[in-house]
Amino acid sequence: MENIKMSAVEYAERSGRSKKMLLWFAMISIVMMFAGLTSAYVVSSTRRDWLNDLTLPVAFVVSTILLLLSSGTFILAKNAVKKGNHQAASGLLLLTLALGVGFVISQFYGFSQIIDMGYYLTGEGSTVTASFIYVIIVAHIGHVFAGLVVLSVVIYNHFKHKYNPSQTLGIELGAMFWHFLDILWLYLFLFFYFY
Repeated sequence: MENIKMSAVEYAERSGRSKKMLLWFAMISIVMMFAGLTSAYVVSSTRRDWLNDLTLPVAFVVSTILLLLSSGTFILAKNAVKKGNHQAASGLLLLTLALGVGFVISQFYGFSQIIDMGYYLTGEGSTVTASFIYVIIVAHIGHVFAGLVVLSVVIYNHFKHKYNPSQTLGIELGAMFWHFLDILWLYLFLFFYFY
């Protein structure tokens, strides 16, 4: 009987390692995609029609702050689960979701500010520079939507009491992906800000 218990524990550990490895592969693929997009941006910046005076709207600064705060609340939520504090984890997970939604809203507001500056994705007012910015940021927002779905699943499972101090794999995977999105956005923001 003890061998069966050890096998179940060993199976759970191996399964957890496999899931983390798959997540790492997915995140590396996403990094490669954005490395390609930002490399294309750098190469295209030598074009004669490239805009050097395009500045990022303030809404993108606000969205960066919101995303950084959401990573902090996710860390606190994960720690609360590990300590068995279900109520604190609930509030922190919901706050993380609200900050994530706020990030997406501020991104769309940033797009409206870019349009107000006269830069469009397509058509007569479009430029290669603005089109690159739109494509890269929209690609990131798509991944953030995936992150919001993951976060919603984590919240659902949390309210179903699937996480406890001895079972945290789901919330750990969700947190890994969320922090990855945070780091990815920070890279993109700094890239556009300084390049």
